[in-house]
Amino acid sequence: MPSSPSRTIVAWTLYDFANSAFAAVVLATIYPAYYANAVVGNATGHGDFLWGTAISTAMVIGALTSPLLGGVADHAGARKTFLMGFTVVCIVTTALMATVSTGMVLWGWVLAVVGVVTYEAAVVYYNSYLPRIAPPERLGRVSAAGFAVGYAGSLVAFLAAYPFAAAHAYWGCFLAAAVLFALASLPSFVVLPADTRHPMRLGVAAVHGARATLVTLREILTSPERLQMRRFLMSYLIYEDGVNTVVTFAGIFAAKTLGFSFTEIIALFMLVQITALIGSAVWARPTDTRGPRFVVRLTLVQWAAVTVLAFLVQAKWHFWVVAILAGTGLGAVQAASRTFMATLIPPEREAEFFGFYSLVGKTGAVLGPVVFGAVSWLLSGNQRAAIVAVGLFFIVGLVLLGRVDAGGPTVAHRGERAPLREQPSR
Repeated sequence: MPSSPSRTIVAWTLYDFANSAFAAVVLATIYPAYYANAVVGNATGHGDFLWGTAISTAMVIGALTSPLLGGVADHAGARKTFLMGFTVVCIVTTALMATVSTGMVLWGWVLAVVGVVTYEAAVVYYNSYLPRIAPPERLGRVSAAGFAVGYAGSLVAFLAAYPFAAAHAYWGCFLAAAVLFALASLPSFVVLPADTRHPMRLGVAAVHGARATLVTLREILTSPERLQMRRFLMSYLIYEDGVNTVVTFAGIFAAKTLGFSFTEIIALFMLVQITALIGSAVWARPTDTRGPRFVVRLTLVQWAAVTVLAFLVQAKWHFWVVAILAGTGLGAVQAASRTFMATLIPPEREAEFFGFYSLVGKTGAVLGPVVFGAVSWLLSGNQRAAIVAVGLFFIVGLVLLGRVDAGGPTVAHRGERAPLREQPSR
């Protein structure tokens, strides 16, 4: 698939706008706080623990299936079909969250798991389009554009949910997110190109995909040509765990420890989305000119500072300041990490390798939520100690990233394309 015109790139970024409705309302703000505090009850941290197990369970399922799904899509030529199918299931699940009420602990837990699994599965195929539609010298900027548009989508989702949250009609928040997700997904369903390779039958593709998954796993773990990818993914595994955990528990932390109302949580995360959009835009060009490794290292220092400051906050306005720092780092680290991975993937194997990238990202969301929930529960709801424990993930990730000899500029200083292929290790 050659580099695509701007129409295709715009449609691709609009999918990030669409799925941000789920990320904003279900993953980050309304549903976590509603489930932990209202559905379960969180006086002793039990709601924290159950929400943490829901996220961890979903990520384990995703980690075990995403490489296989990526391999199957590559062999079946079904990238677009898989993207659409998982998206539809996620949208329906989001709408069903409107049926969850106080005491419906199991039903709310199951919907959370199904929603996160399908949301993350669809992202595998969405990410795999990046190196196919973006010119190599613009990978960082196109990746950042996707996240920036996604943060704009989060703002729209918050605005749609706000009237329902203000009226304590939380069911409306989830229906609004589902409608926005469905409508904004349509451009990508229509415009994004299907795979050009001749597809094989799905059953045959599943067999080939399973074999290819094992071969690719062995290649990543043992091949000298994948040394830098291996080192990057190890670092990404750790620091992404920290990012996912902070995003997942920020709303619960604000509600329980600092007494934020649901409407204040929405306003807080609207601020995060605005600053994340700004962060994505500011760091887009440096990701290409200075390299994704430089941007990721800088933002990991920023994230470590966020956890320390969150431990120290005493007043609500303190947390607003922390949210600004977190938001600018969120956009940068996500876009730069995706660009970093794109520079290490060999051609025609995008879905397959982004499946493993997704596997690592999901695995990097298993330990953190359990650590946060367990520390909070064991210390009788002490979320400050829990957030400090999560800060260690950023420090370890930063140390491991120092071993990666890749992730340099995607465009040379004179304007030529910089080499993107990972070279064999000496």
